[in-house]
Amino acid sequence: MSGVRTVSTAEALGLAADGYRLIDVRERSEWDEGHIAGATLVPLATVPERLPELVPDPATPLLLYCHSGARSARASAYLAQVGYTNVANLAARVAEWKPAGGAWEEPQQLLTDAQRRRYSRQMLIPEIGQEGQRKLLDAKVLLIGAGALGSGAAFYLASSGVGTIGLVDDDVVEESNLQRQILHTTDRLGMPKVTSGRLSINALNPETRVVEHRERMTADSVERLIGAYDVVLDGTDNFDTRYVLNDAAVKLRIPVVHGSIYRWDGQVTTFVPFGGPCYRCMYPTQPPPELAPACSVAGVLGVLPGVIGLLEANEVFKLLLGVGETLAGRLLMFDAMGTTFDEVRVWRDPACPACGEASPWRDATVPVAAEVAAG
Repeated sequence: MSGVRTVSTAEALGLAADGYRLIDVRERSEWDEGHIAGATLVPLATVPERLPELVPDPATPLLLYCHSGARSARASAYLAQVGYTNVANLAARVAEWKPAGGAWEEPQQLLTDAQRRRYSRQMLIPEIGQEGQRKLLDAKVLLIGAGALGSGAAFYLASSGVGTIGLVDDDVVEESNLQRQILHTTDRLGMPKVTSGRLSINALNPETRVVEHRERMTADSVERLIGAYDVVLDGTDNFDTRYVLNDAAVKLRIPVVHGSIYRWDGQVTTFVPFGGPCYRCMYPTQPPPELAPACSVAGVLGVLPGVIGLLEANEVFKLLLGVGETLAGRLLMFDAMGTTFDEVRVWRDPACPACGEASPWRDATVPVAAEVAAG
């Protein structure tokens, strides 16, 4: 086979010492049980997509392995076909590597047995695994509003293992909420939304810690409320709160995932302080109330906040895991009537009073959020 050679364990040890890059084409679950030190995990099915990104130079010396050499043989043959010229396949059981003196990384017990069972399906995803799941379990996400946008997002954040979810809302459950706010149920009419939300979240995942903030977010309370969290999910329905949240989040350097809904239309974007535009860049001046009526005035399709809230939750997961491309600098617009998505660019305004060149928080070297959380 041109460009590919088959090697034994002893020969593979020599190639590794000579600087060959090791590629493990097993699945994440196998990798987590132990792997060759210094190897890169690229499951067989992802080789065509990921290998060219990880190893763009086809002359790079590569040593591929799997459980016993069969899957790595297929991956090696493919790489030879697409132009890689120096590929070696370990045609032996990887279990021989450590007894032969090769460096081996033992599995890290980052999760309990119960956690591994509960989150097993998403841990199979290469970008998550045990390490990513541990990040989610250690994460803290604050939902501003335990209503329509927050409902679907809360369920999926909790079910996927986000360790701490904060709920900010000063309202109680009303009958008119139930058409779209799926966190709440008929038997909880009159109950504080944050309490109802906690009951629903913990019924789904008892391990998730839910912090009830039964209050309205104001300029006086915003830094105290958001300062101990990693990401904020904005489910508010008024401009005053959005501007207050934006300025505090920029100051404390906390990402905000923003969503808004109106009848059949929804929007989602992500604001990463000083890594893209902020809310004031997108809306430099506050629109008059008649141009942005609340759901109680304009109405809203019940399923719409579910769609937008789940898109917000998806952004939160990418931020927490440090993977993928967020919507920072992009506004995603959903038309439920036509079932279409459109996207527009949002640019950071150098003159923005919050995140622009003259921002009072621009040159802060230590995130203030860490001080707030510690205090």
